[in-house]
Amino acid sequence: MNKDTAIKLFESKKIRSIWDDEDEKWYFSIIDVVEVLTGTDRPRKYWSDLKAKLKKEGSELSEKIGQLKLVAGDGKLYMSDVADTEQLFRLIQSIPSPKAEPFKTWLAKAGRERIDEIEDPEIGFDRLMVTYLKKGYSKEWVNQRLKSIEIRKELTDEWDERGVKKGQEYAILTDEITKAWSGLSVKQYKIHKDLKKENLRDNMTNLELVLNMLAEASTTEISKDKKPKTFNENKTVARKGGEVAKAARLQLESTTGKKVVTSQNAKSLQQAKNKELSD
Repeated sequence: MNKDTAIKLFESKKIRSIWDDEDEKWYFSIIDVVEVLTGTDRPRKYWSDLKAKLKKEGSELSEKIGQLKLVAGDGKLYMSDVADTEQLFRLIQSIPSPKAEPFKTWLAKAGRERIDEIEDPEIGFDRLMVTYLKKGYSKEWVNQRLKSIEIRKELTDEWDERGVKKGQEYAILTDEITKAWSGLSVKQYKIHKDLKKENLRDNMTNLELVLNMLAEASTTEISKDKKPKTFNENKTVARKGGEVAKAARLQLESTTGKKVVTSQNAKSLQQAKNKELSD
């Protein structure tokens, strides 16, 4: 079962969600929804009491609630109660809240957007473009970022083909590629840019993004040629892909006398841009 996780926002409140390709539907964290609708600081207790009440009333809803692994505040995966859109509509009726109607509208829109994106992937890219532009990124940078997403998807599709598992194995191979081309592990790279939970690629310069794309695209092509059968063979391929971009980085640095890997992040780059515009 192929699933994609996401954080969706309702009135700036985070709601963890997961998309199921087989069912073609979103599943949402019930705890997050309860917290948004009730404003309680004890959503787990509220949901526990409500679930018991529904069961006592003979409601089938509580029995149909499933569990999936979602990322918690500590960054780890835990089994959590989830509900699809239809189940949440029914659940909302049991929660007195002035936010019920706007939440229903948001919920219907959230489900519709993913269906639209599956039917026409370009819609998803258009939404991402708008999101990045609103955050202050330049159009040139956004175009690079969207291309990097496409290249990353081609790589992960190749990894799937080679039996690489999502999660830890993806992370290990990504680390191999990053270390090979930049000289830093993903963790070291994020420290270098003073990042915590922020996405590393969202804080790369255009040049860093280009070399990272070259590393990942090279890894994909080498993997297609070598057809690695074991995880260790995939690690070797990942290093070789990264080394292609490393060669380009070293040649560029030798020519320009400037380092490609910088400590600049999205915030500092935006500040520099604003200063330049004001001068």
